[in-house]
Amino acid sequence: MSRRLAAALTALLFGLSALLAAAAPAQAVPADRPRILKSWTQTTATSYTTWVAARGNRSKWSAYRFDWSTDYCSGSPDNPLGFPFRISCARHDFGYRNYKKAGSFAANKPRLDSMLYADLRRVCLRYSGAKKTSCNALAWTYYQAVKKFG
Repeated sequence: MSRRLAAALTALLFGLSALLAAAAPAQAVPADRPRILKSWTQTTATSYTTWVAARGNRSKWSAYRFDWSTDYCSGSPDNPLGFPFRISCARHDFGYRNYKKAGSFAANKPRLDSMLYADLRRVCLRYSGAKKTSCNALAWTYYQAVKKFG
């Protein structure tokens, strides 16, 4: 085969493969995405537990195109006074980012903020006495901040 013919065939095949790749339909997001998102953003301990498990196995959920990014507790400490609020804040970010992406953030924001407060209160259940009182006060403060500024 001549060099000129080989070069022409290579160019043709390259162009054809690029055209086919561009024409391929985008992978559809599973239809139950809204249901899954809602189930992972409830105020219950079960919702929290299933979200944490899913977060640990994100590749299983890749077809859903969830946004797992987080800045944790934003400008606030992730572990104020040693209380581990970081994962609760990550779940709150998950809800905010994915409902914004879905175009239904405003309708879901009150529940997402309540979800954060419920998660933080569950963190506080680990403590007793003055530590629990301090933890609950911080949880309330974080909740009020996201409710107003989130």
